[in-house]
Amino acid sequence: MGLNQRLLDSIRDAKYIEPTPIQAQTIPISMEGHDVLGLAQTGTGKTAAFMLPILNKIHGDHKKSIKALVIAPTRELVDQINQTATDLGRYTKTSSVSIYGGVSKRPQESKISRKPDIVIACPGRLLDHLREKTIDLSTVETLVLDEADTMCDMGFLPDIRKILDYLPSKRQTLFFAATMPKDIRVLAEDILKVPKSVQIGIISPADTVSHALYPMNEKMKSKCLTKVLETTATGRVIIFTRTKHRAKRVAADLTDRNYKVTALQGNLSQNKRNMAINGFKTGKYDILVATDIASRGIDVSQVSHVINFDIPNTVDSYIHRIGRTGRAENRGEALTFIVREDESMVRSIEKVLKDRIERRSIEGIDYSGIDDRAYDVGSHRSRSSKNFQKKNGSRVRKQDFEREGRGRRKSSSYVKSTSGSEGHTRRSNRYDQRNNEGSSWLEDPEGKRINENSWHNSSKREGSAGLKRRRARSDGYDRSRNESNKGHKKVSEGREVNEGRREDSTKDWNDGLNHTYKGPRQAKRFWKKSKSVNASGNRSSKAVNRRRG
Repeated sequence: MGLNQRLLDSIRDAKYIEPTPIQAQTIPISMEGHDVLGLAQTGTGKTAAFMLPILNKIHGDHKKSIKALVIAPTRELVDQINQTATDLGRYTKTSSVSIYGGVSKRPQESKISRKPDIVIACPGRLLDHLREKTIDLSTVETLVLDEADTMCDMGFLPDIRKILDYLPSKRQTLFFAATMPKDIRVLAEDILKVPKSVQIGIISPADTVSHALYPMNEKMKSKCLTKVLETTATGRVIIFTRTKHRAKRVAADLTDRNYKVTALQGNLSQNKRNMAINGFKTGKYDILVATDIASRGIDVSQVSHVINFDIPNTVDSYIHRIGRTGRAENRGEALTFIVREDESMVRSIEKVLKDRIERRSIEGIDYSGIDDRAYDVGSHRSRSSKNFQKKNGSRVRKQDFEREGRGRRKSSSYVKSTSGSEGHTRRSNRYDQRNNEGSSWLEDPEGKRINENSWHNSSKREGSAGLKRRRARSDGYDRSRNESNKGHKKVSEGREVNEGRREDSTKDWNDGLNHTYKGPRQAKRFWKKSKSVNASGNRSSKAVNRRRG
């Protein structure tokens, strides 16, 4: 391929026997100086495909400047590329530095000041250095965008476009992605100049991976996961979840069952992330639980199974996930737990695979509860009760808020929900029962009309637990009101004794009556205060107000 002898020596030390398809096609055209559009999934050897031409080009150029820039989406992938550059360039005297967030900038600034040959960076931290003018990219000759589609999914596309403004227009660009959505296609068209296209294994997952689906409902997933791990001969396993909170929970559950598990999610510090990945690579942990974003850049060749605890949101994410197994010509298996609402995504995945995925059951699991109701209750898409009610057309009838006397509402059904939700019916019945018992817990003490939607909205928002709290508060209010009425009676008697006093004093009495509604203690305290005021007989409203303040 025209590589210099020192690179060939490092390739031999790395025990590379023959180039992969992506390497065989990319390296020659890249060394000729063409821009490259490479479409290849993870695990195909594309890191060496773009790093070897860069090292071959830099070798012999002893000028101190940044000659190549590689941008990748995650810290793990940046470290992986940097390690590859170090291994392949050990005999070429080239230098490289990795830049990413989550760690101090000072050590990075120190390394950048030495003018390394290659910079491998995440977009966010690189843009910070550019804004602070701690790095100069005006001498970059080669730009590499690795896993560009992932960077787009993570929201880095605006940052990438800003970084491009700091680069010279005359450069070679190597663009790699596993999928080609519209945004990525537009970006490639903007930055590539007459590119040579290389397509390896795109659209469909690797042929070395088999697929299987396990239908169930949401509540069965934890038990089914344990059964699968018990009954399947597995090596290293990666379990994917949709959220970081679920990743923590699944890892904790498996740890309680004496599995060697570690979790990888976005909130971990860089040291803990490195410990988790290195522990998984070295065999300290047999199982890695991760989210889609946190798993980017994981390069472990001996992963026997990928288990999708939650099905991904897109087909592209599915391809990225299962790309963690079946690497280096090893066989792998992708197992996916599905609920009823996942069927549309399953059909999309099967369309890409051009085959129907096998459905499996687990021995020892009771599937009798899997029906439409079970799928509805166990929906994998968590949503608030408020949104659920809104989607199903629940509504509040105006006539339900017409008054029957002072502060009382009709005891007809409070909420009429077209969804037929049993929970709504129970809340309505409790409301009716409360009114029929004659309780005044929904009355306004000042006789003002309560907001029509206040109780309805809060009950939807808080659920049954919130309803219990509201009823407890209302019961406390009833007791306070009864005690306050006693204070009201005593104050009224005081007014009769002091009849004929100044109008300001009478106004103070009326103001005081409003305060008695706040509770029995305040009512008692105000009655004593009022008694002392009337004993003096001549205190003005200003004096009374000062005492209250």
